Amino acid sequence: MKDPNYVVKIEKAIADKYGTETIINPKSLWNEDKEKEYLEQIKELNKKQTILEEKQHKVDFEGVFISKKLLNKETNRTCPVCSIYSFSIEDDVYMNKFQCCKKCYILYVEDREERWKSGWRPNNANNKR
Repeated sequence: MKDPNYVVKIEKAIADKYGTETIINPKSLWNEDKEKEYLEQIKELNKKQTILEEKQHKVDFEGVFISKKLLNKETNRTCPVCSIYSFSIEDDVYMNKFQCCKKCYILYVEDREERWKSGWRPNNANNKR
């Protein structure tokens, strides 16, 4: 009942339909160069996964889970001129360029940029809003 050539017939049918590559043992095509290349690819993949996991890692910061990468950034959101903490995205532009918030820019810097760049700052009595 059992045909000893059954496997050979199945392999031949598969090879006829899909090509001889489908029945070749993958190990027969493997060599040391391919092994080295494969191991390098695995190392590179592990590095990328580690970096991605570090970026996605959340830590408990004052009762709130925050991405660890956000805690590494040193951003100062307090205006050094008026000492007001800002959540405004607009203020980021002025903080980066003039080291002050948008309101202080309008009050003290606008049309007086050269004086500001030379180091002039309002005294503490003038900048309390």
